[in-house]
Amino acid sequence: MAQPENSGRPSAGSGRAQRRATSYDVARLAGVSQSAVSRVFKPGASASAAMRRRVMDAAEQVGYRPNAIARGLITQRSNMVGVIISKLVNLNYPEVLVELTQRFSSRGIRVLLFALETEGDTAAALDQVLQYRVDGVVTAAMLSGEQLKMFDDAGIPVVFYNRAPGEPSVNAVRCDHAEGERWLVGELVQAGHRRFSIITGPEDSPVSTERALGAMDKLRELGIENVAVATGDYGYHSGREGFASIVRQLGEPPDAVIAANDMMAIGCIDEARAVHGLNVPGDVSVVGFDGVGPAAYAAYLLTTVSQPVARMTEAAVSMLLERIEDSELPPEKRVFSGIRIRGGSARLTVDR
Repeated sequence: MAQPENSGRPSAGSGRAQRRATSYDVARLAGVSQSAVSRVFKPGASASAAMRRRVMDAAEQVGYRPNAIARGLITQRSNMVGVIISKLVNLNYPEVLVELTQRFSSRGIRVLLFALETEGDTAAALDQVLQYRVDGVVTAAMLSGEQLKMFDDAGIPVVFYNRAPGEPSVNAVRCDHAEGERWLVGELVQAGHRRFSIITGPEDSPVSTERALGAMDKLRELGIENVAVATGDYGYHSGREGFASIVRQLGEPPDAVIAANDMMAIGCIDEARAVHGLNVPGDVSVVGFDGVGPAAYAAYLLTTVSQPVARMTEAAVSMLLERIEDSELPPEKRVFSGIRIRGGSARLTVDR
């Protein structure tokens, strides 16, 4: 009986483990060198369209898939990076994680996500990050000097995302939060607001701290000292609770509320309208920060400062990969101005 022709793909059902196809099998079938096969499967490497087709067709016939772990052993790279992000950042600004993941993936790098309940939980995730031998780390949470030294001793470069550590030797990409808040305050005062209030974010959030200080400094600069303050957690409900707390403190609604982020500003607007029967912005102006999707909903049209996420994530990815390639590069910090949005949630003067 004639035997079926061997297609080159490992057969099944023999009862024994089948040998996996290798790059040499692909090279023989495609009639090219093994190094040519490696180039085709290496992200960013040069290979002609004709060469790529021959190699990919041969790989499909023999069932070949490159072994990323084996390649990492040869190159001493895992081709993985860690992203440390708190739950609050991810819930309120998910575009950051999506953008980072897509930009790393387009460069052949896989992302390991380490999600924290709060920014204060970095110690719990640190050992896991180091165990996975990632090539680098982007962190949207603060690290202590001791923790940074652990990464440095392990030869793992770190880029802070939207954080501003005081150490001069760190790499960081961030939005200028203080500048954005100063613009918001200036616009509100220019329009005649005098009774101000602030709803801050979590106490362990350096972003919230920078935003609150930026707003307070500008208010003092303009001669406004008495400001009612409530603390939130960046969530919608804490915005509602924050507005109620401010009304209790003042005994009446404020002229303007400066919320540390858009979600709390939205909660504040709903509380002002639904519970206190106030018109926004007729009775009270509300501003936020971040530029999240719901801020543009017709019911809110927030006056806010939008973070340029696409530009910031591209800068963070490029900065980290450059330092993975060259550990001798000097520290770099890049600061981006936010995009100013004059929405309908605040009474402002006519555009100047």
